[in-house]
Amino acid sequence: MTQNETLVYHLLCQADRPLSAYNILDALRDKGIRAPLQVYRALAKLAERGAVHRIESVNGFVACQLHDCGGSEVSIFMLCTQCERADEFTDASIDKKLQALGDDRKFQAAHKVIEITGLCADCRSV
Repeated sequence: MTQNETLVYHLLCQADRPLSAYNILDALRDKGIRAPLQVYRALAKLAERGAVHRIESVNGFVACQLHDCGGSEVSIFMLCTQCERADEFTDASIDKKLQALGDDRKFQAAHKVIEITGLCADCRSV
């Protein structure tokens, strides 16, 4: 990894919620990352390797919480609308259902991500 990729990745690993590219830029400005393009390049390379994921619904990025989610299984994110945490998991049965759905429609999925918003257990109990 390049120095910028390492900085971005470690920041995302320490974050307790998805971060936007501009959150990342602001947090790493004093470490030499001064332009949005530096952040976007690092994020693109990290995403290409499966080290980070883009959370479309919040326009943010998270470090991959699973060591091998780049396989055929779907990535599922549960996003808490109160504390903004994002929990990642996979589920083989959901992956099979999505595969069957694609097969029925003669569609080959290249990337399968499900984002579910709501309240996590901690926020529900408050």
